[in-house]
Amino acid sequence: MKTWIRAFPLTLLLLTAAAHAAGPAGEYEAIRERLARGWNSWDTRNVLSQVLLPEGLAVSLSFKQRNWIDERYLGEALIGRRGEGAEDVRPGWHALDGRYSSLELRWQRLHARVETAHAGDDLVMLVTPLEPPAKPVDLVVQVSMCWNRPGHLSREEDRLLAETAGRTVPVFTTATHTDDPYIGAASPYLVLRLDGPVGVSTGTARTMEEITAIIERQRAAFAKDAEAAGELAEAHAAVISGLAWNTIFEPKHGRVVCTVGRLWNEEYGGYCLFGWDNFFLAYAASLFGRDLALANAVEHLRGITDEGFIPNDNRGNGCKSWDRSQPPVGGLMVRELYRRWPERWFLEETFEPLLRWNRWYAAKRLNDGLLSYGSHETKNPCGEPYANTDVAARWESGMDDSPMYEGVPFDKDRGILLLQDVGLTSLHIADCRALAELAAILGRDEEHRELTDRADRFTAELDRLWDEETGLYLNRRSDTGEFSRRLSPTLFYPLLAGVPDAERAKTMVERHLLNPDEFWGEYMLPSIARSDPAFEKQRYWKGAVWPPLNVLTYLGLRRAGMDGAAGHLAENSLGMFMGEWGRRGYVSENYSSITGRGDDPRLSSDRFHSWGVLMALPAFIEWGQLPPPEEDLPPVENVI
Repeated sequence: MKTWIRAFPLTLLLLTAAAHAAGPAGEYEAIRERLARGWNSWDTRNVLSQVLLPEGLAVSLSFKQRNWIDERYLGEALIGRRGEGAEDVRPGWHALDGRYSSLELRWQRLHARVETAHAGDDLVMLVTPLEPPAKPVDLVVQVSMCWNRPGHLSREEDRLLAETAGRTVPVFTTATHTDDPYIGAASPYLVLRLDGPVGVSTGTARTMEEITAIIERQRAAFAKDAEAAGELAEAHAAVISGLAWNTIFEPKHGRVVCTVGRLWNEEYGGYCLFGWDNFFLAYAASLFGRDLALANAVEHLRGITDEGFIPNDNRGNGCKSWDRSQPPVGGLMVRELYRRWPERWFLEETFEPLLRWNRWYAAKRLNDGLLSYGSHETKNPCGEPYANTDVAARWESGMDDSPMYEGVPFDKDRGILLLQDVGLTSLHIADCRALAELAAILGRDEEHRELTDRADRFTAELDRLWDEETGLYLNRRSDTGEFSRRLSPTLFYPLLAGVPDAERAKTMVERHLLNPDEFWGEYMLPSIARSDPAFEKQRYWKGAVWPPLNVLTYLGLRRAGMDGAAGHLAENSLGMFMGEWGRRGYVSENYSSITGRGDDPRLSSDRFHSWGVLMALPAFIEWGQLPPPEEDLPPVENVI
């Protein structure tokens, strides 16, 4: 295991000093402004489009092929789209700041590589056919203005011209325009025969040799940055790319955010931020940079409901999950962000909404001294059909169809499942402890006492769920008083909350986690024990490996001092993640615990889902490239 070394470069010291001078609001606005600049794949609808911020100018690629009786046109492309005739995009490297990106595209007769790179303030794009098409394919280069931003667009012979509010941008290509008035585009475009590599450049006309040199230089720079991660260089590049391909500019609120996936954004009206997913994405982004990581946490917390909880989903179409939240991991993730960047303004920006959410769970989901997931009667402006039902209550757990909740009654009056939940109660205790640490740093003595008292109270209550015979804390039906024997990794969350003593912790791990009939194995952790009758289904939460469960269990093992088991879980998780990235360019939503694959036909798994990168994060902690979560927090004064 490597040793974590904290360094505070001059730029960070200056940024922090500016934060104290400007206050939380001023520092955060500076972050937003820095993030929303330059060329990148900002438009959530299309990975073949590069957008310049803040102007909103897009240079987009599309393709047309002619058949003997019809013509086909691909105007936009996304990763992971399915269905007959859908494009197949294999993502490659993608820098978070957009200075380099690469993907492979298969569509109809087309098989090509598309690369983009920065040349100062300019953009270059290179489209390279990887197989000669049997019949002609045309490349269409189009300029447009995104999100109703102002601008004037035109075509002048073999170039495009965009005049925006901030600058004038000419667009050149290395091929000759062929007139085609039947292209399905509503703004100026060039049509180029794709019978060999074609280059595109903004600002100034560049030769193919110049464009290729820029591409190669930026690709090499990306690789060199990844090499700083040593043995984890390939994983470093894969994690960055997994986040970058789903990082977008969200115009409704004028912000740059990591999202779980562009297909989800398309379905949910432009963007969707999910309750626990986006806290994990903020943590993942912390591996690479301050601004994006902190911005993700702040923006997600700004979606808090009037009742005081982070909703299950927060959508671009204006809808939210007004009836339900998701697992309370916000305090844990914000604490880890603070551990990397101990800045007071960030705690001042995030503490209050996190405290409201913590109080909400303790009040709204209380079930005889312990906590249960639920969905309550509330305002429902979007006509959510499942509000105040057992279906929505399971959604609040984040483990939608987990066998743990099969057959559990739902109390509509209280809006809760009648299952005292070990995982939820443990996460709430861990949240209380994390927020109490942050309250102490902020000098919030009253809140520190409140949170500590609440953590102590729930810790004492959780002791009632210890089953000596099983050697595990077990979920219990509050209607019958019977323990549930459906075993999930969430039953290891008491380790994360620091609840069991050393003897109990050892029993839990040795008897269950290390048991190959339950959770140990070639691919782990299964979301339900291997001995469970639902395990063979593997579909969704019936046995598949899910990244958040692995990460939370890993953090719990670290806290309990189970370094051997933690290290093995980290290595196992990394192997599955890198196996799928190397094989297909997948960053999978979940993985088979039988085959280790993200496209196992038994699964229901999004092939490119940002939280798949969580599978690699424990390895970065093991190798000292993320700070160990069990260490004491640094005092905020250490930054200046």
